[in-house]
Amino acid sequence: MPSHVALLRAVNVGGTGMVAMAALRDLFADLGFGAAKTLLQSGNVVFDGGRTAPAKLEATLEAEALSRLGLRTDFIIRTAAEWSGVVAANPFPDFARDNPKFLHVGFAKSAPDKAAIAAVEEAIAGLPEQVKMNGRESYIVYPGGAGTSKLGPALVKVERKHPSIRATARNWNTVMKIAALLDG
Repeated sequence: MPSHVALLRAVNVGGTGMVAMAALRDLFADLGFGAAKTLLQSGNVVFDGGRTAPAKLEATLEAEALSRLGLRTDFIIRTAAEWSGVVAANPFPDFARDNPKFLHVGFAKSAPDKAAIAAVEEAIAGLPEQVKMNGRESYIVYPGGAGTSKLGPALVKVERKHPSIRATARNWNTVMKIAALLDG
């Protein structure tokens, strides 16, 4: 049974960070991580990482993806228990039920510092989006969709100034599909 989720940052987006999911599954298998399954083409892998610490898994996967696949990207790891906690902590359950593709969860390696949180709060001022931060996760409501939102570009600027906020996001549909894969 899979025990971990690996989220790759910025793969197969706009022609950059291209990687075939079969190659990604092979990488995990070659490294001895069992039960590796990918979801969609955007770098979502559930796998059995055993008792290896998430930070060690991230470092190993980043180094091996670069070495074996020529892919330079961040891997963000969550345990199955942490993933369940992400689902349970959703501060927008009604919105998730009614508009799951417009609710995104941002996953960071570490919790952003106070300056980064303040910068995010400043970036959303006057916008219709809502952001609730909870440790290493941020829940973002995009009422008009993420593609046309002014928040996305604003968050990129914040990230450049505050590296602690470096993250990757998945919409609620994807979060729940990953939860189903973890449940077997």
